[in-house]
Amino acid sequence: MKKTLIFIAAILVVMSSCKPKTETKSEGGRLVHNQWTRNATIYEVNVRQYTPEGTFRAFQQHLPRLKKMGVDILWLMPVNPIGVKNRKGSLGSYYAVKDYLAVNPEFGTLADLKELVSKAHELGMYVIIDWVANHTAWDNKLITEHPEWYKKDSTGKIIPPVPDWTDVAGLDYSKPGLRKYMTDALCYWVKEAGIDGYRCDVAGMLPVNFWNQAMPEVRKIKPIFTLAEWESPEMHDTAFDATYSWELYKLGNDIAAGKKTADMIDSNYAAELKKFPADAYRMRFTTNHDENSWNGTEYKRLGPGAQTFAVLFFTFPGIPLIYTGQESAMNKSLRFFDKDTVNWGKYPFEGFYATLCSLKKSNKALQSGDAGGPLVKVKNDQEKSVYSFSREKDGNKILVILNLSSKPCIVRFPNGLPDEKWVPVFGKKKPVTGKGSDMKLEAWEYLVYQKI
Repeated sequence: MKKTLIFIAAILVVMSSCKPKTETKSEGGRLVHNQWTRNATIYEVNVRQYTPEGTFRAFQQHLPRLKKMGVDILWLMPVNPIGVKNRKGSLGSYYAVKDYLAVNPEFGTLADLKELVSKAHELGMYVIIDWVANHTAWDNKLITEHPEWYKKDSTGKIIPPVPDWTDVAGLDYSKPGLRKYMTDALCYWVKEAGIDGYRCDVAGMLPVNFWNQAMPEVRKIKPIFTLAEWESPEMHDTAFDATYSWELYKLGNDIAAGKKTADMIDSNYAAELKKFPADAYRMRFTTNHDENSWNGTEYKRLGPGAQTFAVLFFTFPGIPLIYTGQESAMNKSLRFFDKDTVNWGKYPFEGFYATLCSLKKSNKALQSGDAGGPLVKVKNDQEKSVYSFSREKDGNKILVILNLSSKPCIVRFPNGLPDEKWVPVFGKKKPVTGKGSDMKLEAWEYLVYQKI
């Protein structure tokens, strides 16, 4: 649902001028995060493409591997049945929901989903599901039972929410009955399947006051984690723990393409700090299902800098995301409306992501929201190419030095590097020494150090 999302966001801005049971609550009207989310990594699961079978049971076999890699929150793409009427491709879009209260039979049964959630919980992981509240498939029974809940043109004809989303019909949240139905449906999956929250598709295309009403109702059942596919601060008031960090994602693509420079990260982040609440979780990613399918793989966009930007986004303030196949260096765009199984190979980057997940867990400086340490720039003389910073929290400290360019360079730190005893996170043992010292960096080289 990403192809037209930037355009929609711009229009809306103009129009609007073994688990701990920490309870999510609101303080002064603002959401307070569950403690288990503070050092968590999200992993997006494309169930259809994950295995040849494309089922919950087949994916379940990967849980021990993902646990070992350090994954905490499993985000399952939509689990509901997919509409047939006006569908695109042979299998249709995951986001054309035919029945909000049922499981896609291609993936298995409700019992299979419940078993998957149960097994994940046994391993200490959490499960959220993708929720598509903005629109339905054309053969969703709500169209005939409650046509008044849908958006219509001047002739009274039900219409898509966006012209080229021809496989779905837009919902109208000015209708109280729809709001109650959708809130009850959100509560149903938490009660029935034991899930731990939601990723909400195109969340900003719905009135934020719906989310502010619905999510507290869900939280009366159990503590949950919520992710909005949107990038606006009001999402964090009551409803959502996390929002998408598209601006930083796009900047990374432009830096990799040579269109922008590393020093622009500072102004990007300064604008974010000014706009968003201090404790807002901003989801950092180098790819996801939309970007992979519609805008190309991380290797097409980031080239040999793909891992360097992954290091940046894991160590930058925020909550990180890994998408299906990244640990296997998947270098193909998965088809969106048809079967297209991931070729897993030998998981060449499983250790890389395991290291980043472990660092996120063990170092308090990297906790999400205002529980983590602030980003402090470490000045260098190659600011357009090299991005260097430290973060510190309760004696936990990291130092990150990244060459975000395709050229090797000699970099000098005129004020020196933080005077600590450092150990390299990735085993790269370049010396970290005093004031004015030089350091040679290869193209796209990344260095991460922890304080001993």
